[in-house]
Amino acid sequence: MPEARVIPIEGREPAGDLARRGRKTARCAAVGDDGQRCRGKAVADGLCGVHLEEQARTAAREAAPDWERKLAGALAFMRRRVTGDYPIDDFGFDSDLTENVMLAALRPLYDKYFRVEARGIENIPHKGGALVVANHSGTVPIDAMMTQVAIYDHHPAHRHLRMLGADLVFRTPVVGELARKTGSTLASNEDAERLLTGGELAGVWPEGFKGIGKPFSERYRLQRFGRGGFVSAALRSGVPIIPCSIVGAEEIYPIVGNVKVLARLLGFPYLPVTPFFPLLGPVGLIPLPSKWIIEFGEPIPTHELGPGAADDPMLVFNLTDQVREVIQQTLYKLLLSRRSVFF
Repeated sequence: MPEARVIPIEGREPAGDLARRGRKTARCAAVGDDGQRCRGKAVADGLCGVHLEEQARTAAREAAPDWERKLAGALAFMRRRVTGDYPIDDFGFDSDLTENVMLAALRPLYDKYFRVEARGIENIPHKGGALVVANHSGTVPIDAMMTQVAIYDHHPAHRHLRMLGADLVFRTPVVGELARKTGSTLASNEDAERLLTGGELAGVWPEGFKGIGKPFSERYRLQRFGRGGFVSAALRSGVPIIPCSIVGAEEIYPIVGNVKVLARLLGFPYLPVTPFFPLLGPVGLIPLPSKWIIEFGEPIPTHELGPGAADDPMLVFNLTDQVREVIQQTLYKLLLSRRSVFF
């Protein structure tokens, strides 16, 4: 019997090739937050139906007018507040409220009023614990809030700065609760270590009330940095210390006097007198629009010293002094390069 031959038809592929091609279905090119590629079948443009719809929604949002996007964001925020669909950590930090209310309210001050220039933002790690240590000034601790805005808005990872505040802040009605919700906690070694070991970015202003309450004649001269408790917390947690120098805050409320007797009666650390307050009443509470510079210095590593180094008072003192000196020298450098207080 003659052997059968398969004669290919012009313009068609053999059945085996068609079968093999059928098995090689293109997968969706989208990659999730976990780094895993989507398992869906590509429909068009290398994407599956789900990711095509998501891409279309994103494009529609970006094409919408600015007011429409803001309105949609506000409605979504209100819906989350009503339904309770927002996270709060063990310290009482409400990231949803912080991002959509507090930072949004501070942003005009940051961008338009003080015209803050953030430098060295690349020195802040993208993840993991780190301690930002800054100079403190300005009569009212606005410098801490501006630092928080600088890091969230300009860092690629949009990290939240968890501020360590004095106990007076948390004893004050309304202010204390708001401080907790926006990420602040008590400036104690225990709380600081919990934040740092948990991979958070914490911020401390070691001068405390001595810094923000000093007279204008002592501007940009750092006060004593306490007993170095922030260094001990960084050493026990093994996280880097990032020196931060802030220029501009000293001029917003120039202190020319301090009513100490009245301050003690009211339970305040100081009661400032400025060229405009209390002379002009509530108008004197408006800060002057100085030009700000916030510079984050190179991280000072602590992990090589080990947690036991926190029990060595001489080492803690030397490291505290090193951080203070770095901030002070950077302040002098920034002041020399600054063209004007207000421009």
